[in-house]
Amino acid sequence: MKSVGLIWAQNQAGVIGYRDTIPWRVPEDMAHFKAVTMGHPVIMGRRTWDSLPTAFRPLDGRRNIVVTRNADWSAEGAERAGSVTEALELTGQDPVWIAGGGEIYRAAMDLATELLVTEVDSEVEGDAYAPAIGPEWRTDAPEPWRTSRGGPRFRIRRYIR
Repeated sequence: MKSVGLIWAQNQAGVIGYRDTIPWRVPEDMAHFKAVTMGHPVIMGRRTWDSLPTAFRPLDGRRNIVVTRNADWSAEGAERAGSVTEALELTGQDPVWIAGGGEIYRAAMDLATELLVTEVDSEVEGDAYAPAIGPEWRTDAPEPWRTSRGGPRFRIRRYIR
């Protein structure tokens, strides 16, 4: 079975985004994301791709696969796939990381073998939400809360099936 990880940050209400941005600043989470995904394929939706600052697009050191229904879509440094399943078929390597957004996470949840969730202690408005984590997922005790250089407290939890 292919190793498929979903990686995201959410607040207590499950918010992962607002107006195509991440609604908090936690540089330690960005560093964690980079360290975990470096050298591996990263699958994301087109809106997530578009939300990346131009200087970080494509994500360096990673194969960037963008899921979009638009068959004519293309971008330098990215490969297009019509679905999460098609994107996974393109990879042929383990692990593969799913990097959002909400619709892509929900489409990939049944295929996932691991979740890396950064919990952010921040009350913010949101319009994109993390998928529900059901009872089939096991987790160890979360790491202790840490205060980010960007302000909010955060901790990282790993879930496996």
